[in-house]
Amino acid sequence: MDDLLTSPLHDRHLALGATLGAFGGWSMPLTYPSGTVAEHTAVREGVGVFDVSHLGTLAITGPGAADVVNGVFTADLKKIAPGQAQYTLCCTESGGVVDDVIVYLAGPDDVLAVPNAANAAEVARILRDAAPDGVTVTDRHRDVAVLAVQGPRSTEVVESVVGAVAGLDYMAFTDLGEVRVCRTGYTGERGYELLLPAGDAGPVWDALVAAGAVPAGLGARDTLRTEMGYPLHGQDLSVDISPVQAGSGWAVGWSKPAFRGRDALLAEKEAGPARRLRGLRASGRGVPRPGMAVLAGGERVGTTTSGTFSPTLRTGIALALIDTASGIGPDDTVTVDVRGRALECTVVKPPFVPSHVR
Repeated sequence: MDDLLTSPLHDRHLALGATLGAFGGWSMPLTYPSGTVAEHTAVREGVGVFDVSHLGTLAITGPGAADVVNGVFTADLKKIAPGQAQYTLCCTESGGVVDDVIVYLAGPDDVLAVPNAANAAEVARILRDAAPDGVTVTDRHRDVAVLAVQGPRSTEVVESVVGAVAGLDYMAFTDLGEVRVCRTGYTGERGYELLLPAGDAGPVWDALVAAGAVPAGLGARDTLRTEMGYPLHGQDLSVDISPVQAGSGWAVGWSKPAFRGRDALLAEKEAGPARRLRGLRASGRGVPRPGMAVLAGGERVGTTTSGTFSPTLRTGIALALIDTASGIGPDDTVTVDVRGRALECTVVKPPFVPSHVR
């Protein structure tokens, strides 16, 4: 993994005995010696801290920067005010998803976009192509570290390290010195994401851990987000899986006059998608994984896109694209072909466990 990029906290992860893995071109901690289940449980019941510095950070600045972003991404940026963040999508003209992105609106001329690591360069290219003279898109990927502090105790831990944040509404942010703190995350628990200079990441990480935050890896991040039914780009959203199919139409500003993929998405919404993302909860022993066939009445009706063991429910769960023509919906029973063995599952509407983000 010598050719992979490393986080500013790489030495901390090594010292903690983390198992590292390649993720979006970066060497990132997958789990620590305590194990994914323990890390998952710490977030659900207490507080955990994730190093997600592999996420992209793109600064879009200059006169009308927010209008440029709004003309590219799907969600309507005019529906939020400065000091708020928004989940949005960067689509192809045919309606596929290049990436899902969090945007931070500081003002009409100042927006920060946080795409996924593997897609940051392409999102930056798309924004630059749309930007007129005077609006710049700056890749700050290596300058900014991102830490996610998640769990019921996240407020007290963050406040003990960076300052008062208890009054922040969900998807709002504040700048405390050089640390931008946003009330958001990818776990379904109350939490915060901290964006800070890469050189300051080590001491802040150490302080968060000293205050009680349990280091958690990307393995736990995946089980936590799957329990919430949050999509992962490249699996549940992709250039071949549109937001209409993935149930992410809520992140589309349907009344906006222009954004990438608008015509294709409006047409698909009007016609109805050929497949929809559904949740599956295993009724027996077995764990569904991505790419497994979903069957009903002996016929294939879909494919799993994400699948894991749920530490909270103590059973297998999955997200799957199900053909709409099959008529399969919530409470119906299907089977997943788990390496030649039929695993019975109930179709459910995510989240699989209650959300506490607000």
